[in-house]
Amino acid sequence: MSSNDQTRRISSLIQQRQAEILAEWTTNLQALSFRSDAASDEQLRRHCSQFLALLPAAMQSDGVDSIEGRGYDELRDLLSEISNQRARQGSTPSETATYVFSLKQPLFSALRSALTGEPEVLAEASWAITALIDKLGLYTIEIYQKSRDQIIARQQQELLELSTPVVKLWQDILALPLIGTLDSARTQVVMESLLEKIVETGAAIAIIDITGVPTVDTLVAQHLLKTIAAARLMGADCIISGIRPQIAQTIVHLGVNLEDVMTKATLADALVIALARVGASVTRNA
Repeated sequence: MSSNDQTRRISSLIQQRQAEILAEWTTNLQALSFRSDAASDEQLRRHCSQFLALLPAAMQSDGVDSIEGRGYDELRDLLSEISNQRARQGSTPSETATYVFSLKQPLFSALRSALTGEPEVLAEASWAITALIDKLGLYTIEIYQKSRDQIIARQQQELLELSTPVVKLWQDILALPLIGTLDSARTQVVMESLLEKIVETGAAIAIIDITGVPTVDTLVAQHLLKTIAAARLMGADCIISGIRPQIAQTIVHLGVNLEDVMTKATLADALVIALARVGASVTRNA
């Protein structure tokens, strides 16, 4: 039997026995699933039904040697949708791969039932199905991983933005409290957040508080100086607060030049200086 004839026979068999294949496949998936409720079960059945409807047509169109042809476009789109959805829902790579690989057993059962008296044809058909399902499973994992990478990158960006809030302390005075280590990526977010707020508010003073920065090395100091330089280009002077004795010694030891930058030990001290610069003051009621 030629490969084309074999492919047509397998695809016809899948179409003829679609209902029993679907029933066994969904039952197996529900038994393996860690997330089961009425909505997810219905969605699972719908995806499986769509998959089994698209698979025979794709096989007849482009064979089983590759899934890159146009005949597999709709099936790849469906797998992409499933993989992206499972990535967003927090499914594991194993759970996502199981969706496709668990189809092998129902297909083998259908092949054995139909080809019992043709052992050679059964062996060839089983191998062809195995190779095809493996390709589809690997494709599913690739899409899942890309989706997870995108989600992680977006979450990291959101965390960076949340960890660098720019606060308006007073008219014309902003504060940027930094917590944690400064690296190149975070410095870029810090700089962008500060500059956007300066443009938005027209602030004249920006207090960069490094009380929550555990250590200051040459790289961190350079990042701070870049942020200060960028703020000055936008017309705002910067004051660095939170200079602890250990950090002061480190800065001196590193030879970092902060002579033209106002520094204060605490945020409160920096605020007093900032208020004086904008012509304001705070007094305590008697």
